[in-house]
Amino acid sequence: MMVVIHVIGSYQIFAMPVFDMMETILVKKLRFPPGLALRLIARTTYVAFTTFVAITIPFFGGLLGFFGGFAFAPTTYFLPCIMWLAIYKPKRFSLSWFTNWVCIVLGVILMILSPIGALRQIILSAKTYQFYS
Repeated sequence: MMVVIHVIGSYQIFAMPVFDMMETILVKKLRFPPGLALRLIARTTYVAFTTFVAITIPFFGGLLGFFGGFAFAPTTYFLPCIMWLAIYKPKRFSLSWFTNWVCIVLGVILMILSPIGALRQIILSAKTYQFYS
């Protein structure tokens, strides 16, 4: 359930530049009148297209976990901790120093294990895969 909530929220964030680009092209190049109807039609078409692509691409969930392990874990777990340690330079072996290092180690472990687990899931799913079933 939490993965679904995360994907819905992140889809909105990453789709906004595409929505803006599509609407700009439709208004400036193709002379569509700007407004609610344009937004509704353009965005619904884009969401329907990306949904179709997600359904068409086999093992979409496994691929999401595979690539998310490389991108999500570093940017969420250990890169902010590394930046915080570099900026604030806390006293060595203090509580904040130790907590940040625990997050860094756990983030690196997650970054390594998540793609491995997703790849395993893709391989297991490939054994019984049938297109659009």
